[in-house]
Amino acid sequence: MTEHVILLHGLWMRGFALAMLHRRMIEQGFRVHRFDYMSVANSQERILGRLLSRMQLLAEDSVSVHLVGHSLGGLLALQVCHEEGELPAGRIVCLGSPLMGSAAARGFARWGRGSEVLLGHNRELLERGFEHWDGVREVGVIAGRTPIGLGAVLANIEGEHDGTVAVEETRLPGLADHCVVDTSHTGLLFSADVALHTGRFLRQGSFAAAASMPVGGGSIASV
Repeated sequence: MTEHVILLHGLWMRGFALAMLHRRMIEQGFRVHRFDYMSVANSQERILGRLLSRMQLLAEDSVSVHLVGHSLGGLLALQVCHEEGELPAGRIVCLGSPLMGSAAARGFARWGRGSEVLLGHNRELLERGFEHWDGVREVGVIAGRTPIGLGAVLANIEGEHDGTVAVEETRLPGLADHCVVDTSHTGLLFSADVALHTGRFLRQGSFAAAASMPVGGGSIASV
């Protein structure tokens, strides 16, 4: 049976940004689909409704339907699996997702009406995130720690971060596994090693085998 993977892009992006990750996941034997949505203009209800329909359709000929979300995409992946009870089997990998809430998003909130234009209908989800994960699906997170990005300019991000999201903002209680790599927020989408770690978690529910592998000339720590 087929293992499907649905890729979800982040805020201010569209599906084409996932092209490199898409190709690398295909090379690992997954059947891959890019879920394109308007991250600011569309309501969260509409986005999640479309995502749920796609998952249910793919489940008809598969053993599992995995979700891989970058940034906001990871938050939406958790949200749809938290709200819906009847879902196909599968795991979730979040790439640089501020699952505990985003300091950068809260920084935008100081702009008043401007923040609504920038963050759209997903503003509350980005600002607050989740308290913990108790869903059925195993969730793994890959966080970056190369501090290059717009978020670091617009907000005070404490500790290690990828230029947009702090590593601590990705450490949601209840995760199955978590690892930190030497790349930026956007770089998570283009790293060959991140793609390999993603595929490994989707298949075995752990990043453990990747703990000693170099990432982008740097290192990876699984915690």
